Amino acid sequence: MSPLEPAEVPAALRGRRIAILVGGGVAAYKVADLVSRLVQAECQVRVAMTASAARFVGPPTFQGVSGRPVELDLWSGGGHPEPHVELGDWAQLILVAPATANLLARVAHGHADDLVTATVLAARCRVVVAPAMNDAMWAKPSVRANVASLLADGVLVVQPEAGHLASGHVGAGRLAGSAAILETMAQALQARHDLAGRRAVVSAGGTREPIDPVRFLSNYSSGKMGFAVAAAAAERGAEVALVTTTHHPSHPGVRQVPVETAAEMLAALRAELPGADLLVMAAAVADFRPAEQATEKIRREDRTELVLRLEKNLDLLAEVAREPGAEGVFRLGFAAESTELESKAAEKIQRKGLDAILANDVSRRDIAFGSEHNAGLLLFRDGTRVEIERMTKREMADRILDAVAPRLT
Repeated sequence: MSPLEPAEVPAALRGRRIAILVGGGVAAYKVADLVSRLVQAECQVRVAMTASAARFVGPPTFQGVSGRPVELDLWSGGGHPEPHVELGDWAQLILVAPATANLLARVAHGHADDLVTATVLAARCRVVVAPAMNDAMWAKPSVRANVASLLADGVLVVQPEAGHLASGHVGAGRLAGSAAILETMAQALQARHDLAGRRAVVSAGGTREPIDPVRFLSNYSSGKMGFAVAAAAAERGAEVALVTTTHHPSHPGVRQVPVETAAEMLAALRAELPGADLLVMAAAVADFRPAEQATEKIRREDRTELVLRLEKNLDLLAEVAREPGAEGVFRLGFAAESTELESKAAEKIQRKGLDAILANDVSRRDIAFGSEHNAGLLLFRDGTRVEIERMTKREMADRILDAVAPRLT
């Protein structure tokens, strides 16, 4: 390999969070050079290794070039109970290299018996695999079938090069050069980086309207759908501000803006909206709030009954639509309904000045508030309909953005 030249790293990779999963092949030493190149290009790089990989190159080598501890197994995750999930969530791109015939097979068949394979299975980002093995192994139909399976799953495979192999043979099976690997990694990011340069503002969670200093009115919204949309937008390159009342593990690419009430949420949205390209209102804003808020705790001992007088809360979508900064912002709302989803969604699009709306049936227990799954109808102002079957909220977030991204101007 040529001397380290950070300029060789494609611009699409610079500054990205990249997980390098090292397999147990003699070519593992070449991956250390690749890690160094990425770090010098200001990438955040974390390395995980199989047990056999550590027999070829010691973990201190990768720790030295990455500046981070090397992750070796499912039981040494730095205190995180699920290190493979945490690493899969953190990474914007994963590279598996060198992918031996054994590692290739385990990844292709969805195994999760060590940190490397489990991380690939838990990944939410694009995965690039760079195989390296003996030429006879590379030519075997079973290996070719595994490669085909990976390609069908959307994994990008960097074809190995022909040349002198560690076994002494000459043929195809050498780990591809750094330029080819880096270029494929850049392609993987660009293929799903359709929101690069965009600003997205997302709201999430049910608002809390105080009755007194210890009680409030709210709803069952968990905020999970809004968090999923924010994470998906960040993974696709957007700068994301998440205005939320709830607390979930934060995605590294999302800036959270904590709020409690509808009024606080509106103020935060007004502050974040200028310059935004996309507004996703996934929050469940309370329709009513107490007309008066007690300044001290209301004590049960002092009353035989408590009557609350409620007043209509702010209509955040209508208020935001009137903001000067809202012009040109694509506005996507959510409608939690129990009947007549499409007609109510269509009416809300017009009444609230939305460009699109996602309506879901909250009477369904399998997708109700707090569920890890969702389903619904994505309806656009021009009448375009996108039916989204039941899937995880993170998967649904990408389906929504797949439909919305081409409409951003």
